[in-house]
This record gives sequence, structure tokens and C-alpha cells, in this order.
Amino acid sequence: MKKLLTVLCVAALSMSYPLKAKAQATELMQLALNIEKLAQFKQILSDLKKGYEIISGGYNTIKNISEGNFKLHQAFLDGLMEVSPAVKNYRRVADIINYQLLIVKEYKSAFNRFTTSGWFNADEIDYINGVYNTLFNLSLKNLDDLLTVTMSGKLRMSDDERLAAIDKIYEDMQDKLLFLRSFNSNTSVLSLQRERESRDINRVMQYYNVK
Repeated sequence: MKKLLTVLCVAALSMSYPLKAKAQATELMQLALNIEKLAQFKQILSDLKKGYEIISGGYNTIKNISEGNFKLHQAFLDGLMEVSPAVKNYRRVADIINYQLLIVKEYKSAFNRFTTSGWFNADEIDYINGVYNTLFNLSLKNLDDLLTVTMSGKLRMSDDERLAAIDKIYEDMQDKLLFLRSFNSNTSVLSLQRERESRDINRVMQYYNVK
């Protein structure tokens, strides 16, 4: 019995030894790879440092040469990021905002009038609503552009460029208001025509006693 146990122990040890040896060999290979990767990483860091030193040296050289002019140009560019009182207080800024308020007020009033008149079918009401929604969204884009032009730190523009941009926004908003009024006027005329035609038909039917 003892001999059998001895044989089994020797056999087990002889079987486990190759597994241990294989595991140790794998660990050694992984360690070698890690060491190689570390060396490569150190070389990359060294190359990056050298590149930075070269770039930094060149930049400092250029900076020292052009320091005077650079400061002047930077001051000019920074000035273009600031909005002067002349731009902020430009009367057309208030006009643009007022146009937006008028557009909203007039299209809501007209839409309510057209929907309750009874002279337009569902498809026509949807079309009218689509016109108003498109016009309203475009007017919001005008306000967004106005905000960009009149806020400090948004754009690098001279006062003249900002004023010209505001003038363009003003004209766009004015065109939208004029279009809205023309559209409302034409739609109102159509509504009145249908109302008049309906009254005429009713009078004819009453005259001939037609029910």
C-alpha cells in the first residue's frame, strides 16, 4: 500500500512540474514584453519632449522678434470682440425686436379670426398655420443673429461691420412683417368674398323661397 502511495505521489509531482514550468515560462515572456513596452513608452516620451523643446524654442524666437507688433494686433482683435455703446444703442436694434413682437401679435390675431370665421376648410387652415409657423421660425433666426452681433465675445467685427449686419437683419425682419400683412390682407379679402357670396346666395334662395 505504501509503495502504491509513493508511486502515485511521484507521478503527480512529475505531472505538475511541466505545468509549473510552462506557467513560469509564460510569466517570464509577459514580463519581457512589459519591459519592452516600457522602454518603447520611455522613448516616445523622450521624443515628445525633444519635439516640444524644438517647437517651444522656435515659438519663443518668433515671439521675441514680433512682440511689439503682436501686442498691437492682439489689442485690435480683442477690440473687435467688444461691442461699443454705439452698436448696443443703435436704434434699429429696438426696431428689430419691435418687429418681432408685431409679427407674433398680428399673426395670432389673424389666425384666430380665420379659424373662427367658418369660411376656410381644414386644409386651408393647415396651410395658413404652416405659413405662420415658417414666418415665426425665420423671425427667431433673425433675433438669434441679432444677439450674436450685439454680444461681446461672439464675433470679431468692427463697429461698421456690426452696424451693417444689424441693418441687414432689420431689412429681413421688415420684409417678414410686410409679407405677413400682405398675406393677412389677401386672406381677409378671400374671407370677405366668401361671406359676401354666401349672403348673396341666401338672398336669392329667400327671394325664390328655396329651402
